[in-house]
Amino acid sequence: MFGIENYFGFIIAAIILTLTPGADTMYILTRSAAQGKDAGLVSVAGVISGCVVHVLCAAFGLSMILSTSAVIFSMVKWAGALYLMYLGIKMFKEKNQILQTSLNDREPKALIKIYKQGIVTNILNPKVGLFFISFLPQFINQDIASGPLPFLYLGATFLVIGTIWSIFIAFAASYMTNTLRNNKRAESLLYKLSGIIFIGFGLKIAFNHD
Repeated sequence: MFGIENYFGFIIAAIILTLTPGADTMYILTRSAAQGKDAGLVSVAGVISGCVVHVLCAAFGLSMILSTSAVIFSMVKWAGALYLMYLGIKMFKEKNQILQTSLNDREPKALIKIYKQGIVTNILNPKVGLFFISFLPQFINQDIASGPLPFLYLGATFLVIGTIWSIFIAFAASYMTNTLRNNKRAESLLYKLSGIIFIGFGLKIAFNHD
């Protein structure tokens, strides 16, 4: 179908790779733990939206720029790393302001911001783009492939698997930390811990030479 080979093997590989934690997983985990289920689900939507962009780029060849230009790759990598560190620092500074407003007053605006941050965090991780253009072709027979269709089909499959796992993470993290979020001091510590994690992943992306 569409030149796809060993589709079942792709699904198994996609599940294994999805279960491997990365920056996107930690973004969803920390948002869910610090801000609850709604924030977690919105962060999932943001990350998956970013993945859609990467899949489309892989399908239509735009991501090849990242694999052929070391300069562009470095620029995107540093932009993503700095953005993660920026988010981490903001979680320290904004917490007191968030606690001073009611949930109804801040929720729509806050959720939109979390969604946008999820998109940017994912798009500015060049390894996500390189992952799709290096992983998907392994399951496509180039001799009988039908243009971008096999990339889109495999990409959609991967996104479905990733979405299911991400939603599970969001619910699990939110549920396990629900009691802590009702304690203002504990909630503040959750934000600070989340900030440290964001900063740590930003540094890891910046100085990882793999």
